Amino acid sequence: MSEPKAPTIEFPCDYPIKVIGDSAPDFVQFVVEVVEQYAPGLSEKDVSVRESSGGRFSSVNLTIVATGEPQLKALFEELKASGRVHMVL
Repeated sequence: MSEPKAPTIEFPCDYPIKVIGDSAPDFVQFVVEVVEQYAPGLSEKDVSVRESSGGRFSSVNLTIVATGEPQLKALFEELKASGRVHMVL
């Protein structure tokens, strides 16, 4: 029996991203600025924020127009390399 292939994404497409980091007054602005470098044209409706129940972490949910795997890889790497982001999903 052959192994099933991973699903492929057809680009360009709307692509949801969740960025989790320590809560800070400028965390959302920081995330949006980094994302805008790779996927310009975010609108307010494309961004939502949730705080953890203890208020220690923030989760920023964004929907971008993804153009390809290199774009997503570079975006994820820059967010993680910042030291402010714990996880990018």
